[in-house]
Amino acid sequence: MAKSPNKPGRPEKLTGKRTKIIKAKLTEDEFNQLLIIEKTLGINRMELIRTRVLHQSQKVLVNSSTLLKQLDQLGGEMGRSGNNINQLARHANVLHNHGLLTESVVIEFNKLFQDYIRIRGDTEKTLGQIIRLIKG
Repeated sequence: MAKSPNKPGRPEKLTGKRTKIIKAKLTEDEFNQLLIIEKTLGINRMELIRTRVLHQSQKVLVNSSTLLKQLDQLGGEMGRSGNNINQLARHANVLHNHGLLTESVVIEFNKLFQDYIRIRGDTEKTLGQIIRLIKG
């Protein structure tokens, strides 16, 4: 049924409308677990049930606000790491200009920098996997 010109609000959905209702009895413990999952993931009860029952192998449920906070913290840490590397490189240049830079310091710096590049690459790969999982 189409929205009449005098009826306020959103137009009525013509296809894909959810008309079937299911009921389930839960114990007090089961219901409390459901509430905890609902709160942890930050989604409503029906979306949780639909996703878990109908799309369990297709979707990953995550609490988007928690994920965004953690990604924000990760971005900050990566930025600080980059700043630290720049400071170390600047310090190495000062030592080099004064003839105080030793080969062992250069070797250790290069080893640590290679570790950083590897970890950063792994982090980027993991973030890509998370994004693909969320998109479904």
